[in-house]
Amino acid sequence: MSGFSTARQNMVDGQVRTCDVTDSRILDAMLSVPREAFVPAASQPLAYLDLDLDVGGGGIRRYLLKAALTGKLLQAAEIKNTDNVLVVGAASGYMAALVAKVAAKVVATEGDSGLASEAAAALAGLGLGNVTVRTGAAAEGAPDSAPFDVIVINGATEIVPKSLFQQLAEGGRLVGVFGGSKPSRAMGVTRSHGDFGHRTLFDAAAPVLPGLERHAEFVF
Repeated sequence: MSGFSTARQNMVDGQVRTCDVTDSRILDAMLSVPREAFVPAASQPLAYLDLDLDVGGGGIRRYLLKAALTGKLLQAAEIKNTDNVLVVGAASGYMAALVAKVAAKVVATEGDSGLASEAAAALAGLGLGNVTVRTGAAAEGAPDSAPFDVIVINGATEIVPKSLFQQLAEGGRLVGVFGGSKPSRAMGVTRSHGDFGHRTLFDAAAPVLPGLERHAEFVF
C-alpha cells in the first residue's frame, strides 16, 4: 500500500469503525475516496489525522469534519442508491464525494466561490459525474433541485434551518450538528405529512457553517 492508502485504512479502522459505523457502503466509500485530494498540498500529511481540518485558506475558515463524525452522520442519513441528496457547506468536496459513492444524484452547495470551484475540480478528477457543485449560501439550500430525499449539513448550525427543512421530500431525512444548546448534538429531522420530527442521534461538536450562526441579540 502507498502511504496515503495505509493512512486511509488506519483512519477507517481506528477512527470510524470504533465509533460504531458498521454500514459497509459508508466504510467502502471512506476507503475508496482519497481524503488527501480534498486538502491543500501543504496539509496533505494531516489529511488522516483525527481532527477537523481547515481547508479554507485565504482567511476563509472551512473544514473537513473529523472522519468519525462524517461516517456517523452518513450512516444516520440512511442514504439509498436511488436518493437525490443535498450536501450543505461542501467545503472542498470530501463529504460530497462520499455521498456520491452511495447516492444516485448529489447537489453540493458552498458559500465561497473559489472553494466551490476547487471542490468541483476535485470531484471531476475522481470521475464522480453524479455531483453538481454550486456557489450558494448554506441557509438557502438548492430549492430549484428540491425535493431531496436526504440533506446533509456538513458542519454545525446554531439556528433552525427552516428553509432546508422545506426542501425535504415526503419521508426525507436531514442530518447535521445542531449547536443551539450545550452540549451540541447531531440531530435527525424527518418530514412526514408536512410535519417535521426531530430526534437526537448523539452528542457531537463541529465548526459552525457560515450563514448558520446565531446572531447576537441586542439587550436594552
